[in-house]
Amino acid sequence: MNLIVDQKKFIQKIYFLLLLILLIKIWGFFTLSENVAITRVLKVFMRIGMTVSLYYLNNYIVKKTKKISLQLWNPLSFYFYLLYLLLGLISIMWSTDPGYSMLQWVMATESLVFAFLLIKILLTIKYNFSESSVRISFLFAVSCFSILLVFVVGKFFFPSVFFRLVQGGEESRLGGNLMNPNELGMLSSLGLGTCFLELRYAKTKWWVFLFIGVLLYALIITGSRSSLVGIFILIIYSVYHSSNRFLKLGTVVGAIAAFPVVVAKLFIRQGGFDEVLSMTGRLPFWKALITEDLPREPLFGFGFMRIAYKDTFESVHTYAGHMTHNTFIQVLMNLGFVGLFIVLLQIACTFYSFFQTNDFYKKTFFLSLFIPIVINSFTEFGIFGEANYGILFYQILICWLMLEKKKSLVEIKEMNRIEAENSLSKRFRKRVESKNNY
Repeated sequence: MNLIVDQKKFIQKIYFLLLLILLIKIWGFFTLSENVAITRVLKVFMRIGMTVSLYYLNNYIVKKTKKISLQLWNPLSFYFYLLYLLLGLISIMWSTDPGYSMLQWVMATESLVFAFLLIKILLTIKYNFSESSVRISFLFAVSCFSILLVFVVGKFFFPSVFFRLVQGGEESRLGGNLMNPNELGMLSSLGLGTCFLELRYAKTKWWVFLFIGVLLYALIITGSRSSLVGIFILIIYSVYHSSNRFLKLGTVVGAIAAFPVVVAKLFIRQGGFDEVLSMTGRLPFWKALITEDLPREPLFGFGFMRIAYKDTFESVHTYAGHMTHNTFIQVLMNLGFVGLFIVLLQIACTFYSFFQTNDFYKKTFFLSLFIPIVINSFTEFGIFGEANYGILFYQILICWLMLEKKKSLVEIKEMNRIEAENSLSKRFRKRVESKNNY
């Protein structure tokens, strides 16, 4: 197996294929037709088909490049996620709807395979073409921009398709029947986060600013409060790590100027602070779930992605719902306290791996995805909810942190030698400094 000579063309080809696959994969979570049967067929093709495409693309790359061996670095996060899936599979035996639970489990497992293959391909390219590695932040920035551009343009020509009326028809939010506006807002903030990262690494910047403008406009007209909070946190993080003082000052001034407008448009106008404090009626719903429904199946829940004995939870104290609008309560209801304990351990191990790595790019990309999806998880489907692209993104982050090239004995010896030399040099410097001080 010989390494490809024309690296530039090969990298461009892989870039294009990965972009296309990731873009179609994300579109596979949208409701692209009012016909339920057509929608299901499209979802199957666009989700499973893209995973199969990644499998064959991986095989193609392996044949054309040097083979690398991968290992799980700090694998506890990955193992706990597999344990979560195993408990979900077992829960089908007591699920209140085994068919639905099985379908949700298959989709969650399939997206994990997709995430694993995506990161494996990126690592293979990285270690074969280190100078021209494919940046995962670029893939996500372009994918999110492409999707949101369709919505932004579509709202002018087909407003009935791309806009959703809320508040009794008084407000319209970007998303329509294609996607929940809050979920679309999360995708916008995720795209913005990866664009901020691209500002640091991209050779040309103009296209990044264009992307940021479109994505920010899309985020505002989705009316997603949680996504605005997420992007505000990402802006603070990006500015904090920037060495440009004018950028820092401009960001502070811009944030102060925009604050009254954001509060007026998204908090006061859409129901006021009372609605915000009740999280648009979610708090009474969560209270009813925990006090009325959870005591019926406290230990192992109602089965994977099931929250009640019926298709919806009903209470005299709140509205009826088929999902909890909170990913952690969702786990508590469908897998009980045992499932919630496993999930919390899994997240803790993921953060342990995050703090262990010294790679700034890896850390920043992790935060660019994690902050929007975890904030979304408190009010929507979330990273452990029913099938959505938030689950896929979280699985990509798990593999992003866990997968690494397996080092050969020669590389290990070289690393140990360098560490030993660094340790000796540090000791020598300390001795010299102590003598000088003396």
